[in-house]
Amino acid sequence: MVDAQLDSRDLFAAGRLITIAHGEHTYQLRLTSQNKLILTK
Repeated sequence: MVDAQLDSRDLFAAGRLITIAHGEHTYQLRLTSQNKLILTK
C-alpha cells in the first residue's frame, strides 16, 4: 500500500481494540468511549 487510507469504522467493526505488529514490537490501538484513538506499546 502506498499512501493508502483506511476508514476507522472498517478497522473497528469487530471491536474496540486492534493489535498491530510492527517489526519486533506489538502495539494496541484502542477506540475510546469518547471516539478517540489511543496507541500503546
